[in-house]
Amino acid sequence: MNLRTFRIGGVHPEENKITAEMATQVAPLPKQAIFPLGQHIGAPAKPVVAKGDKVKVGTLIAEAGGFVSAPIYSSVSGTVFKVDTSIDATGYRKPCIIINVEGDEWEESIDRSDKLETLEAHTELTPEEIVNRIKVAGVTGMGGAGFPTFIKLCPPPGAKAECVIINGVECEPYITADYRLMMEHADEILVGLNLLMKAAKVEKGYIGIEDNKPAAIKLFEEKTANDSRIEIVPLAKKYPQGGEKQLVDAVIRRQVPAPPAIPVNVGAIVQNVGTAFAVYQAVMKNKPLFERYTTVTGKQVKNPGNFLVRMGTPFSQMIENCGGLPEGDNKVLAGGPMMGKAVISLDVPVTKGTNSITVLTDADAHRKKAQPCIRCAKCVDACPMGLEPYLLATLSVVKDYERLEAEEVTSCIACGSCQFTCPSHRPILDNIINGKGAVMGIIKARNAKK
Repeated sequence: MNLRTFRIGGVHPEENKITAEMATQVAPLPKQAIFPLGQHIGAPAKPVVAKGDKVKVGTLIAEAGGFVSAPIYSSVSGTVFKVDTSIDATGYRKPCIIINVEGDEWEESIDRSDKLETLEAHTELTPEEIVNRIKVAGVTGMGGAGFPTFIKLCPPPGAKAECVIINGVECEPYITADYRLMMEHADEILVGLNLLMKAAKVEKGYIGIEDNKPAAIKLFEEKTANDSRIEIVPLAKKYPQGGEKQLVDAVIRRQVPAPPAIPVNVGAIVQNVGTAFAVYQAVMKNKPLFERYTTVTGKQVKNPGNFLVRMGTPFSQMIENCGGLPEGDNKVLAGGPMMGKAVISLDVPVTKGTNSITVLTDADAHRKKAQPCIRCAKCVDACPMGLEPYLLATLSVVKDYERLEAEEVTSCIACGSCQFTCPSHRPILDNIINGKGAVMGIIKARNAKK
């Protein structure tokens, strides 16, 4: 098998895919659902419900708050308890809508049948109609930053899409939600890809899958054997191959320049497999995005697994479903161990971007004492963006933001490869994130003056 991969940097952490062969279960409904209004990059959504309002599954509860924004729909039926604030995965209190769950009544407009709808059977769907349905349904990227999907399908002036690349890599350790989705809903994902290709007005689609998922590679190769427009691309195991710039390099051998360049500037539109599935449901089933596939995992979790979860379900309930927290000290992550965020409360809810709840014991999460840099340059070799992490970290500490910007800190994707490889256990990524945040603030202020 000819395996491709990206050309700069990368590491291979221990995979720990302990839930890979566990079929997806439907998670129980929460007693109370919490919906943060900022579940995506861009402006937070604006509430369109108030305390005491009755809602069903699929009822619009918050509309898009700007062009770069996305609406939010209720995943439960019941009564709006209050519009308030709650702690999200960042640890800050953010605006939210809280709904008391009363039954499971769905909006009648949602097609809940299992019948597979194909694009050939719906020739009335124009590219513009597909994009509009995706926009109205609140579909956002479900494997990364949560960018509103419809915007990716509307390239900026001067950029032209040539292909759609579906990200089936799932290179982050522990997480297996995308793999289970591919194994259980391959047909729907392929229809989703066809919808995305028609919306983007391109005739070529790729699905990139790492070779630690041979069953998924075989399944999709069999299902696309007679479709020359779609190519399944087996990829070598390397992190962070799921980063869209790394995936573009691996699949079509084109490198995306530094920001503000994006993949479509080199002809590619990248979407996660979860997003492709959500696009199918939005366009073909009139189903807004209000539930997702999520892994709950950890070496000491009694009953780890993959779940179809209604958004708004608290982490505490999902962990309790899996046997509760292990004894002793634990760190709970929204996401995986490389890019996930440690949560300070288990009241944090599952949102559009929650692909995993990962429980690390103290032995796995405890940081070793940082030692002086030994100038080994391992962090430089590992950086998939071709940066010099040791330098960016130092500039961040001394607050030399002018040089930090000149050294392209904004290109950092916060993958953690640098910190993972450091033999001195230095907090390289922590420092870079702080410096990048400061530089992004300076750039934003500068652009506002213009």
